[in-house]
Amino acid sequence: MVDFEIRGKFKVRNSWQSFSKVIESQNEKNAMEKVYSLLGSEQGVKRNLVRIEEVKALG
Repeated sequence: MVDFEIRGKFKVRNSWQSFSKVIESQNEKNAMEKVYSLLGSEQGVKRNLVRIEEVKALG
């Protein structure tokens, strides 16, 4: 398992909110899916309102 740092923005009303999350995952694709899932459950944001700008493997 590798840690991935994922940065991006999601839309809240009329503005974009920045986020950064560190996710432990087997690969980059699964880490991105986990971020979509977390933002959906925590913030109530749909996937089409999330813009992932950077995915970086840590360590």
